[in-house]
Parts: sequence; C-alpha cells; structure tokens
Amino acid sequence: MLYGYLPAILEGLGLTLKVSASSLAIACVFGLVGATAKLSHSRAARWSAEVYTTLIRGMPELVLMLLIFYGGQIGINKLAESQGWEYIDIPPFFAGVMTIGFIFGAYLTETFRGAILAVPRGQAEAGLAFALSPRVVMWRIVLPQMVRHAIPGFANNWLIMIKASALVSIIGLDDMVHRAGLAAATTRAPFTFYMAVALIYLTLTSISIFVLSRVEARYSVGVRRVEF
Repeated sequence: MLYGYLPAILEGLGLTLKVSASSLAIACVFGLVGATAKLSHSRAARWSAEVYTTLIRGMPELVLMLLIFYGGQIGINKLAESQGWEYIDIPPFFAGVMTIGFIFGAYLTETFRGAILAVPRGQAEAGLAFALSPRVVMWRIVLPQMVRHAIPGFANNWLIMIKASALVSIIGLDDMVHRAGLAAATTRAPFTFYMAVALIYLTLTSISIFVLSRVEARYSVGVRRVEF
C-alpha cells in the first residue's frame, strides 16, 4: 500500500501530532498573557498586546515561519559572535513549535479576551468583596468560567493549527508532509501521496471536532441554550 511508504508517513504523522500539541501549549500561554495584557489597566501592556495581535494576524504564516527561523538564526548568531560564543544551531523542531505557538497565540489572545469579557463582571466583584487578590480572582473565579465561552474559538484555532503544522516541512522537519514529498519524488506519484496526507489530516480534524464537541457539551451542562 502506497508503494510501501505508508509506515514512513505514519511515523511522520507522530511528529506532526507532537508539533501540533506542543504548539498548542505554547499558543495557550501567549494567548492568556496577551488577553490579560489587553484587559490590563496598564496602557503599555495594552499597546504591546495590540501590536502583537495586529502584526501577527496580518502576516501569512509561511512568511513568519521563514522570517523567524532564518532571521532568528542569523540574529542569534550575530549576538553570539559579538559575545565570542560558538555558532548556535536552532533545532527545526524547536523553531517550528515556537513559531506556530507564537503565531496562534495572537489568535487565542482574542479568543480568550472575548471569553473573559463574557464572564459576568459581578463574579469578579464578588471575589474582590471577599478580600481576594485580583490574581486569585482571575485564576480561581474568572478563568474556570471563561473556558466554556472559549471552547468554540479554541476549537477553531486548534483545527487550523493542525493544518498549519505542515509548514514545518519547509524548514527541514521530517514530518508527514515532508515524507510524502520524498515518496512522491521517488515514485513519481504525487497525487497518491498528497491525497493520502489530505485524508489523514481530514481524519485528524474530524476526530478533533467530535472530541471538542463533547468537551463543549460537558461544559455547557446546566446552561440554557437559546436557538434563533
């Protein structure tokens, strides 16, 4: 099946999932920090978060991947050279994960910000009335309740992130798309291998949609659904 390249492509699938999961964790960190900054009383924090989300969401992911991987490598090594250090080689996995996480952190910033604003303000005010610190109110009262509001946007970003993980193949990471390209070049059957990869991605997104719909249903227990 697939000219004997199926096991190799499935090994690449494992790397694709690792990249997606690791990028999601990093994106959640950037998203929470960005959302908190946008809702902060500090003008500098709000301005920094606004610049971050505007710039990242306005540029293609492919351009950002190449810019951060190659430009970042050059910048780091120029700094290392000025300090008399040896050449620093950034691993493609680290560069790919950080780049995708950084990019989608901008999208999750808006998702989390909207979800936090959807939590009734009286919840936070009640916590402050009980002499809880703003940090405790955020982590113990607001964030647990904002999860339900964030799930739809979070799910959408996760689905896009899975597909965007294919970008790491352009920086030399041996993921599923990269292996499919090598197999296609060897057998001269590109349609076969890229169609197989497309079906695998479709399977991943379908499973994700099902799981996340179950999670959303679980968090929506006891919540009245309004139909239009």
